Amino acid sequence: MKSIKISPSILSADFSNLEKQIQEMEKSGANWIHLDVMDGHFVPNITFGPKLISSIRKTTKLPFDAHLMIENPDNYIEKFVEAGCNHIIVHIESCKHLHRTNSYIKSFGIKSGVTLNPATSIETVFEIIEDVDIVLIMSVEPGFGGQKFIPSQLKKIEKIANYVSKNKLKCEIEVDGGINDKNAKAVINAGATAIVVGNYLFASNNIATQIEKLKRAIL
Repeated sequence: MKSIKISPSILSADFSNLEKQIQEMEKSGANWIHLDVMDGHFVPNITFGPKLISSIRKTTKLPFDAHLMIENPDNYIEKFVEAGCNHIIVHIESCKHLHRTNSYIKSFGIKSGVTLNPATSIETVFEIIEDVDIVLIMSVEPGFGGQKFIPSQLKKIEKIANYVSKNKLKCEIEVDGGINDKNAKAVINAGATAIVVGNYLFASNNIATQIEKLKRAIL
């Protein structure tokens, strides 16, 4: 079986207890920490920026998987690199010059990724996919945690996975939005290699138990 990466999103975490929760994620077998950065313009919500990321960088050695849901991401990429992000993922919809943005991210020696919203045509990603490390497929509308998974995105995951396989590419296929132990298997079967989980983990009082249930579900 292929190795599946679990990337807990701290969007739904208890920020008054964030260090402890991050350490619990690490001990429970999480692979990445997902950082949902929102600016209140590209999406209708505001979360956090480089300052908070920098403050939690010392709490874990896990890679930071930064998903920038912001306008003009080029203006802030260097600050997120300095804060300790290992992956920076930008939205196809927010980048005027996507190849240039992708090259800029890679110039810092970190992994680059692109995201597409549920209604964005799959064809747009094929123009950049050979140059990125991660394709992030949104299975909810970006902006808020706790939304329900959009089943039609399974076809999109499958098409991208087939393209990656056919062209022998090495990029990760990450899926974000509404994933839990009931639908994770379908997401993996469609071709995902990494899954973002947020509300599913933090709505419970036991992160370790939820991660274990998720691992059993995708076996």
